[in-house]
Amino acid sequence: MIPSREQKLWMYEKMVVSRRFEEAIAAIYFEGKKPVFNMANGPIPGEMHLSDGQEPCAVGVCAHLQPYDIVTATHRPHHQAIAKGVDLKRMAAEIFGKATGLSGGRGGHMHLFDPAVNFACSGIIAQGMGPAVGAALSRKMQGKPGVAVAYIGEGAANQGAFHESLNLAAVWKLPVVFVIEDNAWGISVAKAASTAVPENHVRAAAYGMPGHLVRDNDPYAIFATAGEAIAAARNGQGPSLIEVETMRLAGHFMGDAEGYRPKGEKDGLTARDPIPRLRARLLADGDADESTLDKIETVASGEVDDAIAYARNSPDPDPADALTSVFV
Repeated sequence: MIPSREQKLWMYEKMVVSRRFEEAIAAIYFEGKKPVFNMANGPIPGEMHLSDGQEPCAVGVCAHLQPYDIVTATHRPHHQAIAKGVDLKRMAAEIFGKATGLSGGRGGHMHLFDPAVNFACSGIIAQGMGPAVGAALSRKMQGKPGVAVAYIGEGAANQGAFHESLNLAAVWKLPVVFVIEDNAWGISVAKAASTAVPENHVRAAAYGMPGHLVRDNDPYAIFATAGEAIAAARNGQGPSLIEVETMRLAGHFMGDAEGYRPKGEKDGLTARDPIPRLRARLLADGDADESTLDKIETVASGEVDDAIAYARNSPDPDPADALTSVFV
């Protein structure tokens, strides 16, 4: 399965929007948090996990999805949310803790929720797998269209929820695709130090489902593999597992000193940054010229600027609404 020219340009656009968005967030995050760091201070409170380097995992899969399809994501969710079509302005406002945010500022960046496009994420490792299986089960029982995609990191493959979710999805032959974003680091622990198998896609066989490995963070290869898996799910052939070898260009969180990385690793990753690589590929293949890609980048930067301005200018939540939507 080969993406069309339009799909290739769409993937590039969403990758650029995600990167520009995170660059803007990174520039703002430490405002008010110096000289003594307190994550509660500044316009963006709480922890911040960036997904720069992992953008191909989002666009290669979400290019095949519709608004009625379901995506559950991780604590590193911006690229997936953007590729799924989450409203960028309301997403920014949520990250800023504003009343106009997706959840009125209550969730923050690790708990983005947009029912308009069926997107949710969680800060709990592997937490989204069960809900994705449940969503797929509901679609099957009701005879409604929709495939569920559960994104996890490679460290989540060692959680109990991983095995329970794969087992039930296979037993019930549900329309769900599990996507492992293998960036090689579970916080500061290398995969080789925590996981008995070198590649997690082999675990799919234990649950009677296809397992696929995509190397080199290649958006076109991800697109092809995800297209087959999602089509199989839509056609009643049950679940699949996709493992993508990706990269985490930044630390685990904003402020991570990254002392655990081997010397030279960051330089090597930066040299393989997927966005410049995709730009060069589009030019070499004749799918776009410099002016087309420059325009995409300019428009993306404008969208991000508008979203950040919207968030900054939005009102803070009213303290009187503190218990609204809270079960007590």
